[in-house]
Amino acid sequence: MILVEGSNTFQISPVTLSELERKILQDKQKSQVVYRYPNVDALEFELKMRMHIVEAAKALYASGVSFATFAKSKCNEQYWTRTDNGGFQLKSGVLPSVGINDIFENGHLYAFECAGAIIIMLYKAVLDTIGDAVFNSNFQNLYLRDWHYDRDLSLITGNNKDEAYPGDVLYFKNPDFDPDTPEWQGENVIMLDDNLYFGHGIGIESGEDIIAALNRMRKEDSTISAYLQDLVVYPDFEELRGLSMRIEAETVRVRYPY
Repeated sequence: MILVEGSNTFQISPVTLSELERKILQDKQKSQVVYRYPNVDALEFELKMRMHIVEAAKALYASGVSFATFAKSKCNEQYWTRTDNGGFQLKSGVLPSVGINDIFENGHLYAFECAGAIIIMLYKAVLDTIGDAVFNSNFQNLYLRDWHYDRDLSLITGNNKDEAYPGDVLYFKNPDFDPDTPEWQGENVIMLDDNLYFGHGIGIESGEDIIAALNRMRKEDSTISAYLQDLVVYPDFEELRGLSMRIEAETVRVRYPY
């Protein structure tokens, strides 16, 4: 159920929403969980960003980016410096939007593991949602590695996979993974649709196919299957909307100081 503060009903023109946004809206309306929003703008912002997260996942899949452990990671050295631990530091003077977009435009120059891929896709979705100016103002000095992320990204963690929606981050755990390939101890994924996920290194697959892929990476003779954890991670949509609103307010004050 969706509740917008100060109103028993709310209206969003279906014409302004994509098919995916309409589906998310309908699924949340039908849920037994109450989803509260301060206004319709907040709801529309979340729908828009969830759509952009899904689009970023599909774009990364099509970009030519390779899967690699930290020891073998690589990046475009025109924009990023590869650190000794396999992370990527944005070079001085490079706009954050340029650095993030380059990963999707020149994917063949990059290789990294699945957790870092999640953060990169979330950054791309934020960029596409709030625009270059706001993104560059708030996400300077980017460093990409594993789950390291800028504090302004503000991720929220839940524990009910049955209430996951497209754009959410989930995790398939492989408890009996082969110790010779620790990178397959699990797979971080973006939910694209009902039972459809993107995991960097595995691709776009159903939950059953991701589990089957991880099970092939278990110890020899193991009988303990991989599984989808209850963990659900998603951005603090309202916090991100606030970033955009503050920048717009500051711009107005600069233009009209009196």
